[in-house]
Amino acid sequence: MFDSLLQLLEQNQIFTPETLLTYWGGFVTTVQLVFLSLIIGLFLSVPFAVLRSLKNPLIAWPIWFYCYVFRGTPLLVQLYIIYYGIPYIEGIQDTFWWSIFREPFYPALIAFVLNTTAYTTEIIYGSIVATDHGELEAAQAYGMGWWTRMRRIILPAAFRRALPAYSNEVIFMLHASAIASVVTIVDLTGAAQNVYSKYYAPFEAFIFVACIYLCITFSIVFVFKKIEHRLLAYMRPLNT
Repeated sequence: MFDSLLQLLEQNQIFTPETLLTYWGGFVTTVQLVFLSLIIGLFLSVPFAVLRSLKNPLIAWPIWFYCYVFRGTPLLVQLYIIYYGIPYIEGIQDTFWWSIFREPFYPALIAFVLNTTAYTTEIIYGSIVATDHGELEAAQAYGMGWWTRMRRIILPAAFRRALPAYSNEVIFMLHASAIASVVTIVDLTGAAQNVYSKYYAPFEAFIFVACIYLCITFSIVFVFKKIEHRLLAYMRPLNT
């Protein structure tokens, strides 16, 4: 395999300007898809987690059911339902929704957003309910109302506690984005498939893309470690 890789490098077949441009386009698509999914999912999950923590079952149970469904089914199945199923709904092709669902990028984005929102909602919800009762009692003693406690005490502490689990969710979404290629999106995995089909070099094409995924993953881990080191400094023991 390594001899073949060196030979292809010498012959300049895999890493031509054309293939490198294909990889770059796949990299940009992957970053766009993952970044937008995570940003939209984070903004949706915060109010969902807050509502999930309410004691009103009419509010909390529908959110619990949504999270249960999207966490309990494979992301690939969700993507297939949205991409292949929704366009066959009668009359949808005559509405403005068809301009969204006829392009593969947006159904994939919707599937990823719904999936990561469910996971992130549960992560933040778990951090909310783990808030120390002493902190809540102290906030009530200061006369803080529910919204003030949530905004100034509960959510900031919940975000700090949720960081390690959320970093895993970000990495999971990066790796899960590889399935976008099954709906004709040329992401990193799709770019590797195109190079493989052209040069019949599966090891070289996919190993190169795997190295790119590794570099992105290490970058994400590094950024989150820096954030955790700063925000969770109060949990480290004092130097003696």
